[in-house]
Amino acid sequence: MGIVAGLDSSPDSTRIVVCDTDTGAVLKQGYAPHPLESAEGGGRPADVDPQAWLLSLGEAAGGGLLEGVQAIGVSAQQNALVPLDGHGNTVRPALVGNDRRAQVAAVDLIDGLGGREAWARAVGCVPQAGQPVTKLRWLARTEPEAARHVAALMQAPDWLVWQLLGRPARRTTDRGGASGTGYWSAATGAYRPDLVELALGHQTMLPEVIGPAEPAGTTPEGLLISAGTGETMAAAFGLGVRQGDAVVSLGASGSVMAVHHEALTDTRGMITALADATGLHLPVVHTMNAVRVLRGTAEMLGVTDLEELSALALKSTPGAHGLVLLPYLEGERTPQLPHAAGTLTGLRRESMKPEHLARAAFEGMLCGLGDALDVLRGRGVEVRRVFLLGAAAGLPAVQAAAPMLFGTQVVVPQPADYAALGAARQAAWALTGQLPLWQGAAAQVFEPGEEHAVGQAVRQQYATVREQSHPGAFAAGAAGV
Repeated sequence: MGIVAGLDSSPDSTRIVVCDTDTGAVLKQGYAPHPLESAEGGGRPADVDPQAWLLSLGEAAGGGLLEGVQAIGVSAQQNALVPLDGHGNTVRPALVGNDRRAQVAAVDLIDGLGGREAWARAVGCVPQAGQPVTKLRWLARTEPEAARHVAALMQAPDWLVWQLLGRPARRTTDRGGASGTGYWSAATGAYRPDLVELALGHQTMLPEVIGPAEPAGTTPEGLLISAGTGETMAAAFGLGVRQGDAVVSLGASGSVMAVHHEALTDTRGMITALADATGLHLPVVHTMNAVRVLRGTAEMLGVTDLEELSALALKSTPGAHGLVLLPYLEGERTPQLPHAAGTLTGLRRESMKPEHLARAAFEGMLCGLGDALDVLRGRGVEVRRVFLLGAAAGLPAVQAAAPMLFGTQVVVPQPADYAALGAARQAAWALTGQLPLWQGAAAQVFEPGEEHAVGQAVRQQYATVREQSHPGAFAAGAAGV
């Protein structure tokens, strides 16, 4: 029996799973928080010393956790940029997360290349504050002395793989991680060094992009290290999603991604063309508003938590007695309405009850994500089932409404360290040379059943209000029912 390990270095912690190579069964697990200083205001820091990731990794692997392991895969936050000097030392702490400081830099880059369409055609995405290419522009404008010393660029998974291998001369990354940089194209499989120069002011060394099953190297002790990848790609691999599957993630904001056979270039910039960890593609569409809509509604109604809001919503019926909530509380990316606000329509005396507003909040959130799903469907992406992720996926109101509104089977996986599992699966692939056919995630499955037609009527009601409030927000064929 072979044994492999997968580690996931998230923004907060390191999680390690040790798995049977043949079945994927989890044999042991480890966990350790990152020793990070809090940012001002109690939020996550925007600058992190990468050594903190190594300290956390060492603690999580303590107690002989990795004894007998033959190969390790690495998953980590793909937006964390590690700038290095000519000796391989960090020029400054890593820039991590969705760094709001870089919002102006994103606008500068968009204008610098000639607009959103130019970026979409170049690398399949439009610069956002969190992307490495945007952080490079911020660095060049804000810390020019540090920027001048940058000789090489890595992301968090690349840097961790490099450290595990003893900092060899060869530096590698994978398609998944590279596709999130903003200077590598999933469509062409090539870097755009000119975009690095546009952002930073000069070119740098970039890691070699290796294949999904190709090892990054072997440690002096004989431990194989696989290519590594970003958390998004590792989680998809750990879940076992395949063509015909979409993943809807319910955070404060939302995202919809699907497995597809080709990169999608979207000149409007709604689709981000990521690559997955298997050689396929993960087109992603983001929404600004998801669970924040539920939390805002709960506060308005004086409800203590989302579980109570869910129970209240289930006292209403599909369509919420005509109430429609357009959930654009923070503006919106899909459709592109950055300065919009939320809209509540359909107020009548009989509809002005707490349960109907609660229902409208759940339906508005899910219809907004349904619009994002339709952006992908409109480009030929097949969606036969939807994986629903995030704590809110366990709410009964979400589970009742999502299948009818998405018009497809909805799968709610049990909580697990899917990014770490995906990293372990990659390690098994590199070790054996064969794609491991591990058992999929344990999950609840919900079918639209007879309520499919009802759900589509609710979507139509929502789409009518959206079009009346924001005419032409979606280009022809971009979304709809």
